Amino acid sequence: MILLIKIMVIKKMKLISACLCGINCKYNGKNNLNKYYWDLLQQGDIIPVCPEQLGGLPTPRSACEIVGGTGKHVINGQAPVISSAGKDFSAQFIKGAHETLRIALQAGIDTAIFKSRSPSCGNGTIYDGTFSGNLIAGEGVTAALLKKNGIKVYNDQDYLKEKGV
Repeated sequence: MILLIKIMVIKKMKLISACLCGINCKYNGKNNLNKYYWDLLQQGDIIPVCPEQLGGLPTPRSACEIVGGTGKHVINGQAPVISSAGKDFSAQFIKGAHETLRIALQAGIDTAIFKSRSPSCGNGTIYDGTFSGNLIAGEGVTAALLKKNGIKVYNDQDYLKEKGV
């Protein structure tokens, strides 16, 4: 008698900024489609998220930047996320970060690929809070919270470099 054993291969999913997959969720209602990430989505290897939408913000919405700090400062109540119109959206960014973390934990995710420079997803550099295009070292609110909880966060450009794309 032959015993057949079915071996199940479990894919290790990753989170990704939804805008990178062509989903129109950026502040201006557009996306940052990248074919490599689109292909990963089609293969079922990633779960797209938009922390800003998960936090209750509409699309389109005012551009926002972290003023006087980085994502970890927002989480700790030491810096706000302010729109170009001067409105404080810190609560929505924090809520979106926690919702994204909840998804990651429930799905057993240990890696995220996020859009660079974003006040939510940025990792490595983010805009400096002056709405002048200047960058500073740091991470966005969601990237900071995921990292604090042991999830590896790549920015979209560094991930492509690592993969040789």
